Amino acid sequence: MPLLQRFGLLCDLSYAVRFAFLPTIKQIFFNPSLLFRPASLSHIFMSHVWIFFGPVVDENSGREKTKLITPHAFGVVLDIGAGHGHTVKYLDMSRVTKYVALEPNVHMHAEIRRAANAAGLHEADGNFVILSCGAEDTASIMTVLGGYQPVDTIISILTLCSVPKPQEAIKSLVHEVLKPHGELLFFEHVESPLPHIAWWQRFWTPIWSLAFDGCSLGLPTHKWVQEVGGWEQEEVWGLDGESEEHMFLHRSGRFVKGV
Repeated sequence: MPLLQRFGLLCDLSYAVRFAFLPTIKQIFFNPSLLFRPASLSHIFMSHVWIFFGPVVDENSGREKTKLITPHAFGVVLDIGAGHGHTVKYLDMSRVTKYVALEPNVHMHAEIRRAANAAGLHEADGNFVILSCGAEDTASIMTVLGGYQPVDTIISILTLCSVPKPQEAIKSLVHEVLKPHGELLFFEHVESPLPHIAWWQRFWTPIWSLAFDGCSLGLPTHKWVQEVGGWEQEEVWGLDGESEEHMFLHRSGRFVKGV
């Protein structure tokens, strides 16, 4: 693994600090109690980080998301870690009855609402909902959406890396939230199969997670989804041309739940 690649993410970290540090300090100045609320502080920092990174990440992964989401998402769609609502533009609205944006960072809700409204989705019409709970809080998701297994499609775009206890959260989402024959669609950066790359992923995660709201660089997310079991159809694939030497190794997946 080239030396530049080992330390290349320092460039991303520097951009994160450049765009988010001063706005975050400003909010601390007006609300000093944030210093005693690290989770809230992290959300504020990340909301400013995503103003810069969100459009770039969306553009770079647009082709993959079109392939993954547009032909498959249907019915009630739960977008976990909705960010700024970039997923909306990949939905085929003729196949979607409701878009549920799950985003615990309330500082991002305005952008989600703007994206949804631009696509013709409105809370007043009942075809759009924002949830501020985490993906692990399946009880709240079911309560708001009307009961057991209320969702036809779950979408996770670069989100499961920052969910608390992600392996448990994936199982709960599949068993309790996703309907039979529903689909789980994901695009995530995952643990490298190369031990020396995986070591560097573990090395950088404590620093990276501070700037990117708890994001872990090398989780075997795709394997955890497979291990849930009970799938009637499953596909996992990598990005065309992406080397396994890449620090941010990506995997996409489409899993259809059995009865």
